[in-house]
Amino acid sequence: MTGPVTIGPEDMAGTERLLRVVDALAEAFADLSAGRVSSPPRTVVPHGGRRELLTATSVWERHGVGSVKITTLTPGNPDRGLPLIHGVVVLTDLDTGRVTALLEGAELTAVRTGAAAALATRLCAPADAADLAVIGAGVQARALVRSVLAVRPVRTVRVFSRTGERTERFAQWIRDTTDDRIRVFVCDTAEDAVRDAAVICTATSTGGREPLVKAGWVAPGAHVNVIGGTHEDALEVDPALLEDAFVVVEERAAARAEAGEVRAALADGLIDVHGLHELGELAEGTAAAVDGRTSVFRSVGMAIEDTAAAAALFAAAGAGP
Repeated sequence: MTGPVTIGPEDMAGTERLLRVVDALAEAFADLSAGRVSSPPRTVVPHGGRRELLTATSVWERHGVGSVKITTLTPGNPDRGLPLIHGVVVLTDLDTGRVTALLEGAELTAVRTGAAAALATRLCAPADAADLAVIGAGVQARALVRSVLAVRPVRTVRVFSRTGERTERFAQWIRDTTDDRIRVFVCDTAEDAVRDAAVICTATSTGGREPLVKAGWVAPGAHVNVIGGTHEDALEVDPALLEDAFVVVEERAAARAEAGEVRAALADGLIDVHGLHELGELAEGTAAAVDGRTSVFRSVGMAIEDTAAAAALFAAAGAGP
C-alpha cells in the first residue's frame, strides 16, 4: 500500500490551483450555511506570552474527506527572519480511514485564506475594481495579492506596513511576480494606501485595539477584506465601518466569538447579528451584496476551509477525485 502524498508549497502555486480552491470553498461555505457540514472550533493553547499551538479538524462527508491541522503561531518570528506560521495538514479518506496526503500547513493556510478573500471579492467587489490597497507585508499579504488579482482586473497596488524594509521587499515581490502593466506604490501611511481604493485588504499581526484603518478613509462602494489580528479583540479596521456596510463572515457564531471588529460593532450597537451575512449564503445565492454599498468581509479562518482546500489541492495534484 502506498503512503500519503506529500504536497508542498510548489504544488499549491499558480492561478489555476488557486481558483480550484476558491471554487471548493464556495461549495464548502454553501454546505456550512445550509447545515450540511459543521466546522468545530479550533483548539488554541497559548504559551510564552503571545505564542500559540493550534489544532483544527473537520470532515466534509459529501466529498468523503476529513482533515486535521496542527499549526504554531509565533508573532516574534518575522523579526527573526522566520515565518509567523508553521504547520502540517493531514488529509484523510473517510471511507477507508487512510491518510491520503500531508500538506505543508503554513502555505495551505495562506492559500485558503487568500482564496476565501478571493471568493468574497468575487461576490462583493465591483467587477471593474482596478485599485488594490494592502495593509501588511507578510505571507498572508502576498496570498491576498495573488488572490485578488485572480478575480479582479487590478492595475494599481498600493502597499503599507509599519516596517519600511519589509514593505519595500513586498512591493518588489509584487513587481517581480505580476504583469508589467500593474503599478506598485509604497505609501507612507495606511491612509494614503486605502483612500480611493476599490479593494482593500488588511493582513497584519496586530494585537491592538486601535484600528489601523479608519472608517472615513474607505471610499463608498469599496470592498474590504479583513484577515489579520492575533486575538479575538484585536482590530485592524474601525468597527464604525461596519455600521453602514454589507458585512460578510464565514459563519455568524465564529465571527461573534473570534472577529474583533464584529464583536466591537455588536457591543457598541452599530450592527446586530441579523446584519451579518454568511459567505455561503452569497455563494448559494440566498443573499447578495448591494451594488454601490461598501462591503466588508471579516475572516477568522475555519477548519472546513482547510479540509476543502486540501481536497482541492489533492485533486489538482492528480491524486484525488
